[in-house]
Amino acid sequence: MGSTALDNNNSNKGFFEYVRKSTPPPFLLKTYMLVEDPATDQVISWNGDGTGFVVWQPAEFARDLLPTLFKHSNFSSFVRQLNTYGFRKVTTSRWEFCNDMFRKAERELLCQIRRRKAWSNKQQPTVPIQTTPQDSDEDQRSSSTSSSSEYSILIDENKRLKKENGVLSSELTGMKRKCKELLDLVAKYAHFEKEEEDDDSDKRPKLFGVRLEVGGDREMKRKRAKIRECATVLLSQSCK
Repeated sequence: MGSTALDNNNSNKGFFEYVRKSTPPPFLLKTYMLVEDPATDQVISWNGDGTGFVVWQPAEFARDLLPTLFKHSNFSSFVRQLNTYGFRKVTTSRWEFCNDMFRKAERELLCQIRRRKAWSNKQQPTVPIQTTPQDSDEDQRSSSTSSSSEYSILIDENKRLKKENGVLSSELTGMKRKCKELLDLVAKYAHFEKEEEDDDSDKRPKLFGVRLEVGGDREMKRKRAKIRECATVLLSQSCK
């Protein structure tokens, strides 16, 4: 009977091990979902041949997408997680990551990606832990990648803000120029109106009680019409 219980225990362990190996880690599933979603392609998407993915806008990715599936909004933490699952940053010009088992339309391959086991010596706690040069180099690379990613995010965000500030400054300058032109036109119009009111040239001839227009009157009306037309154009441009 003891043998039967042992066999059942081994069988259960084998089943759980099978389930564990056939189920991708949650981190990989969530990342795959983000990459696959066409609605977020401007922020994160597959690369050209589907062998990796690119985070096009790290700041927006960390702020808007990470909190939807993960319990943080830290891009450098996301990069460290990728490193623990064997992802490689394949270019220095953008945040592009690759893993041989993380491919477009091949979701079933995720089960073959395993988290790297941290080196430990729990069975011999009294012996000081020694780090090999390779492990030390890997830790340094991981730390360097984290610092570099945070610095790059700040640089990208600073560039974006500078660009937006330049656009706003240009628009403000244009609006000030249009406002000045409009005020000048209004001043000219008021000046013409005042001249007309102050003009005592009521000596114009009348016909059946109606004062006839002379050349100066027609010119004055033409100028006022031109000013009204220019003012209308400027107002329409200011409202766009």
